[in-house]
Amino acid sequence: MTDSNSISKVQISTDTVDHIVTKDISGDEASFYEPVKKTKTASYFNVVFSGFALMSDGYQSGVISFVNLFLATIYGNEIFNSEMKSRLSYAMFVGAIVGQVGFGLIIDRIGRKIGLISTTVLVILGAALTCASSGSTPEGLLWMMIISRGVIGVGVGGEYPCSSVSAGESADEVAPGKRGTLFVFVTNFVIDLGYVISAIVPVILLAIFKDNLEPVWRLSLGLGIIPPLSVLYFRLKMADSKHYKQGAIKKQVPYWLIFKRYWFRILLASGLWFIYDFIAYPNGVFSTIIIQQAANGDSLIEVVAWNILLYAFYLPGAIAGAFSVDWIGRRKTLAIGLLLQGLVGMIIGGTYFLLTQNCFPMFIIMYGIFLALGEYGPGDCMGLNAMELFPTAVRGTGYGIAAAIGKVGATVGTLAFVPMQDAMGGVRGPFLVGSGIAIVAALIAWFFLPEIGPEGLAQEDIDFKQYLADNGYDISQMGLSPDDSKPTYGSSSGSAR
Repeated sequence: MTDSNSISKVQISTDTVDHIVTKDISGDEASFYEPVKKTKTASYFNVVFSGFALMSDGYQSGVISFVNLFLATIYGNEIFNSEMKSRLSYAMFVGAIVGQVGFGLIIDRIGRKIGLISTTVLVILGAALTCASSGSTPEGLLWMMIISRGVIGVGVGGEYPCSSVSAGESADEVAPGKRGTLFVFVTNFVIDLGYVISAIVPVILLAIFKDNLEPVWRLSLGLGIIPPLSVLYFRLKMADSKHYKQGAIKKQVPYWLIFKRYWFRILLASGLWFIYDFIAYPNGVFSTIIIQQAANGDSLIEVVAWNILLYAFYLPGAIAGAFSVDWIGRRKTLAIGLLLQGLVGMIIGGTYFLLTQNCFPMFIIMYGIFLALGEYGPGDCMGLNAMELFPTAVRGTGYGIAAAIGKVGATVGTLAFVPMQDAMGGVRGPFLVGSGIAIVAALIAWFFLPEIGPEGLAQEDIDFKQYLADNGYDISQMGLSPDDSKPTYGSSSGSAR
């Protein structure tokens, strides 16, 4: 607003979210510019510290395969049998499904910040309990580990909607045109980095402790505390995103209206994520194959070191996809990644016996390319799409449902792998089936997935609010306060601060 006694007007253009907002101000109103700069700086911090703890997901998911190897060596197959090994592996899956759905709802109804803090504490607590597991018998120790891994799963699962949604909204405030790239680097790339570190840490510990595997497995699990612990202080200081302050619905959520408008997007995001995890998680069997091949006369440290090379292939794929999502778009990146991954998978499946028996290093390279393409396309795009397809008011809920369905796909794919292998004459059978499904998913993404541009988050909130108003919903209750809920995108008048 302009004071009637003002002598002159100063026009200031702000690029808080790369949108030009013109303010006519005078006198003490010139102080508007400083908070804008502070807001953008805060958004940068929100992007970084929202996503960084996702490294825990990659680390905890990757390190358990090595811990299983150590525990089998310590306790033998009679105590650490296949059932106990499955329980230890699936505990985190089950917890993750609970965390994804539960915290998806929490961050929409209560706030992004409380969700981020809660998941951080759960991951720290679960990792500490797992590391400190004990019992009067080996079975008792293993059951404590299983329960503790479930706690980690709830925290890590909750990190998906909490970290991804908060990082995506804050990235939009920093630079909408680079939202996809920023999002991928602080989410999927960080997860992949966690996988690589999960292979490096056991190698270092084995070099230090040699054949004393007790401290190796405990420290391998315990060091997973570092990523969430390092961001806890900053998350305590964070604020909810501007999008959430403007678009939140904390009471009388019109779920039926939301479902009628977004049911197809929920189905699309969940279905694609289910397919991807159905393919990706069972293919972890090739990590075991590499270990078995390398274990022929090699030491345990050399066996574990093979996986550093395997996991390292994730990173170039994630980096290439991070730039591609804003260059050619999310839809094309996802479809191209799935298509190429399916084609490479067909080649590997068709030449599986030839490669593994006569040219094992070439098998590793081909499988590494397969993994890299998985990260370039679906790995980078699944979370990004789930974050962008829904309005702020239910973004966490939509994301959490899609991610949870993805974890269900991972569980189903893993359980179905052995029966498929037995029915189809070996590993190459289910691998060929998975590659065929990837090609079908590429076609679905290409023809049905909407492309979300730089203005997508803001425009979706505007369209959603109009839709609710047209259907008789009282939109005045949206937002955390009357001032915060006022639209700012594209505004060129008024003095809302």
